[in-house]
Amino acid sequence: MAVNIAPCHDSSLKPEAQNSSALKQVFQTIDVDSCPGSYNFHLHTINSDGRSQSEKVMEQAIAIGLKGLAITDHHSTKGYDQAQIWLDNWKLNHPKNNIAAPTLWTGAEINAELLNNDVHILAYAFDPQHPSLKPYLRGDKGTVGSDNYPAAKVIKAIQEAGGLAVLAHPCRYRSTADKLIPEAARLGIDGVETYYAYNNPNPWKPSPKQTALVKDLAETHRLLGTCGTDSHGLSLLIRI
Repeated sequence: MAVNIAPCHDSSLKPEAQNSSALKQVFQTIDVDSCPGSYNFHLHTINSDGRSQSEKVMEQAIAIGLKGLAITDHHSTKGYDQAQIWLDNWKLNHPKNNIAAPTLWTGAEINAELLNNDVHILAYAFDPQHPSLKPYLRGDKGTVGSDNYPAAKVIKAIQEAGGLAVLAHPCRYRSTADKLIPEAARLGIDGVETYYAYNNPNPWKPSPKQTALVKDLAETHRLLGTCGTDSHGLSLLIRI
């Protein structure tokens, strides 16, 4: 007789989108050439401040040949939800397609305070229904000035939901990366966005000087490195 086992937060049988162990392994392989052709872990849809619909994001991801991605709308997983539905339907309608579907992980970008800077922390492979993330996934940036705003609390909430916490574009803040990254590491963050195009070049290319600095700091503090175009427009291959 078949037995139905109810899912729990501690189960190792998590959905693919919440498989943080698999994503961690991917992050360990990321290099300067990974984005935007193979992976993209920072992009936005109309569900926050982007221009692209989730369905169009997934169409592009397949056309580009991405192996994996995450939609990181600000304080929202609506973009992910829509993209996952589209991807599930695409797989059903293309059972014999030679094109491999990309892995889609849950994602969000959350405001936090770090050394008196308003920073952004990228959350990946978490359970969107976990109660620890409820204050952060309301579709707005209402955490500023609240008890939930400190980076330590944001990082803890992401990790309690089974996810990985990553400091976004660490060279874009008032304080320098060599101050922010060690502090984020002290608070237990999992990684930093190592490969980022700070001057919005077209074609997209990580900024050499900032990349070298962040990569060195990440290695020193044993942090994972990620990449993403931070797309807000209609193309995943550039930021604007």
